[in-house]
Amino acid sequence: MGDQKDLELIFQSRIPIIVIQTHEEIRVLDMLKKIIFRLNKPLYSWTVTEGLGRIDLNMGQTDGLVEPLQVLRHIKASPDEGIYILLDFHPFLEDPVNARLIKEIAQAYYKTGHHLVFVSHEIDIPDDLRKLSAQFELQLPDAGKLLQIIKDEAFAWSTKNNNRKVSTDNKTLDALVRNLGGLSTGDVRRLARKVIFDDGAITESDLSEVMSAKYELLNQDGLLSFEYDTQEFSNVGGMSRLKRWLELRKIVFQNNRSGHGLESPKGILLLGVQGCGKSLMCRAVAGIFSVPLLRLDFGVLYNKFFGESEKNLRQALHTAEVMSPCVLWIDEIEKGLATGDNDGGTSRRVLGTLLTWMAENNKMVFLVATANGIDTLPPELIRKGRFDEIFFVDLPDSKTRSEIFPIHLQKRGMNSSGFDPKVLSAASEGFSGAEIEQAIVAALYVSYAEKKGLSMEHILNELASSRPLSVVMAEKIQQLRSWAAERTVSVE
Repeated sequence: MGDQKDLELIFQSRIPIIVIQTHEEIRVLDMLKKIIFRLNKPLYSWTVTEGLGRIDLNMGQTDGLVEPLQVLRHIKASPDEGIYILLDFHPFLEDPVNARLIKEIAQAYYKTGHHLVFVSHEIDIPDDLRKLSAQFELQLPDAGKLLQIIKDEAFAWSTKNNNRKVSTDNKTLDALVRNLGGLSTGDVRRLARKVIFDDGAITESDLSEVMSAKYELLNQDGLLSFEYDTQEFSNVGGMSRLKRWLELRKIVFQNNRSGHGLESPKGILLLGVQGCGKSLMCRAVAGIFSVPLLRLDFGVLYNKFFGESEKNLRQALHTAEVMSPCVLWIDEIEKGLATGDNDGGTSRRVLGTLLTWMAENNKMVFLVATANGIDTLPPELIRKGRFDEIFFVDLPDSKTRSEIFPIHLQKRGMNSSGFDPKVLSAASEGFSGAEIEQAIVAALYVSYAEKKGLSMEHILNELASSRPLSVVMAEKIQQLRSWAAERTVSVE
């Protein structure tokens, strides 16, 4: 009843234009039909296909009133007050004649009593109409409502199947309720029905499907990529201090718990040398927290719709909030927030939008940003307090390199017991994790061409013939290390 009461109050406030941006058109119409009797006004509905008609008394369509211009002139000339629902009218708001007629109808409200209700999936009201209008947003179902919808669908399945009970357990049911959060009532009902009616059970395997479907519903602009199956810490060599840091915060984040002077962790910045495992670690963070991973690409953000970068970022951050709990990964953040005057101030506005969200975010969204360089990172982003911690990912030391070789060998189905990690580690001094992986890949190609099994000699030869980044870009890496020494925490 909350939505219904709130909408009724807007009408009683005598606001002539009401804007409802939603995909749940039927829900809005049902709500208006319920409150119309207390408002004591006739209710009309218009679509471009059916024209104008009175719907509270099922009187049918009014002949000839289909074209937007005709409908608006009819409403303006009508002496009897009424509520007019204009469905998917947004394309016609760009016509200056239509916009002027809407303004005249609204300005004459105290004479005519006409309300115009615009309902569409997306509406951009002209600036000169904003002061005459009010935005109404349908509330999303809370946890109690979500659970009730699931129970309703379970009852419907049970009724169709000789009163058999839907199989599940409390933990999985609670997880399903959380995963459905942030969706509209209609979308929740469709997803819950699909899960239950597939096999009469709610299982853990259904949760990933629900999250993937939810992502598809929310990310229609393609601003985020989604991964449900992420990495485990065992796939990441070294980084013992970072792993410990995350383990200590895992329970607090998973339960969104504040107490004992603690707040739910917000995020980290991973700064370091290219190819040293920052991207892999982002996936491992999602894995240790047991949540999906969303990746935000600033290249897509800027290029998707030129001139709307801040709007795109706000939409992407909103999607992450609705997808929570999740990890939001912003890769190579310096490329999107580089300060400069050659982009018309776009990067500064995008930075401001991100910083505001970071300060105000109270959802279970753990931000992990990665950066390869610090020269162009804005100081506002890296000052203390923005991130929970800034970690520096350096080239792997000898111990870490000896862990990396077995990981990549086993990943490719090789038995690592025949390879001496200490010898390989010594031969790969100055190599990044990515360079070690590529040396193994190259060695596999050679062994395949020779029709031999992979050997230590193959890998050692590839290492000896490679020039690692630490040699090619020695000065730049040393500069990065010097900057990080006093400002960051080592992952080891």
